[in-house]
Amino acid sequence: MFFCFATGQSSGLEAASTHIQTASIVIYCVIFIFGTLGNALVIYMTGFKMKKTVNSIWFLNLATADFLFTAFLIFSIISLSQSHQWPFGQFVCKLNNFVTLVNMFASIFTLTAISLDRCLSMGMVVWAQNKRTVCKARLICVGIWVTAAICSTPYATFRTLLEHNGTYYCGYSMTHEQKWSLHIFRFLMGFVIPFLLIVVSYVAIGIRAMRMQRTRRRRSRRIIFSIIFAFFICWLPFHVFNFVELKAVNNPDLWTIVRIMGPLTVSLAFLNSCLNPILYVFMCEEFMKKLRQSICFVLESALAEDHVSSHCTSSTISKMSQKSDPAPTGDKSVSHYRI
Repeated sequence: MFFCFATGQSSGLEAASTHIQTASIVIYCVIFIFGTLGNALVIYMTGFKMKKTVNSIWFLNLATADFLFTAFLIFSIISLSQSHQWPFGQFVCKLNNFVTLVNMFASIFTLTAISLDRCLSMGMVVWAQNKRTVCKARLICVGIWVTAAICSTPYATFRTLLEHNGTYYCGYSMTHEQKWSLHIFRFLMGFVIPFLLIVVSYVAIGIRAMRMQRTRRRRSRRIIFSIIFAFFICWLPFHVFNFVELKAVNNPDLWTIVRIMGPLTVSLAFLNSCLNPILYVFMCEEFMKKLRQSICFVLESALAEDHVSSHCTSSTISKMSQKSDPAPTGDKSVSHYRI
């Protein structure tokens, strides 16, 4: 009887794991599509349509990191659809891990820089007008990418192909202590420190916003709450499950939970890169104004092209009719062009 119960429980967990895996693939695909398109639109607008300002530099840098972060999700989608098997070889295994982590750190560091910049701009207006320049913003962005690359290098170093029963997986080859060290480092640098800085910055902004008009104050509070809530909800489960995974090495029951819930926590982490364009860019009045202008320009160009084509077609028909009627008379009509 115990065997039947254990067998039934095992089959139930396998079925749950299969359903979660299918749901994760669907979520990954949605994030991949909307994340790449949304961030590509932000890159186009901030890189080619908007005036180069400190804010546009932040948004361009953030969108670039989020774009690459979601674009490389295609490898995870294919691997997850094949039960975590890795068919791309060791080089792509290391490259995918390195690029993903670089853009994860770059995205988080940029969010922190945006928060600090907004806090200083509202609290030190005179300083911001004199010292807040595009050149300095670009240098800070370069520093962000260099720091992100340094933070990501150890992970790519230990990333390799692992073979099990003739099947290859992309994983880490390191000791248990090394895994703990890297996870603690990523938790501190990729969540705790940035989250504390973001919270402190937006609390200061919220206190400053108390002096604004009532409608603007409510809008500021909603935006601030959305930013902090999105960052916390998207990234905390990912880091928590990294530590749970280390604890589950010698615990089969806990490992089953990690296997089922792990892909969902990764989905939440990737989801933050889809929310960033909405929270940080599409709420910007200048960005929305430029976006509407660009859409209107595209429509006007399309209509103008259609108008020119119609005009050219009418001119061509008119010339052909003149050639076909060498001796027109005054009482001859154009009734054959009417419906």
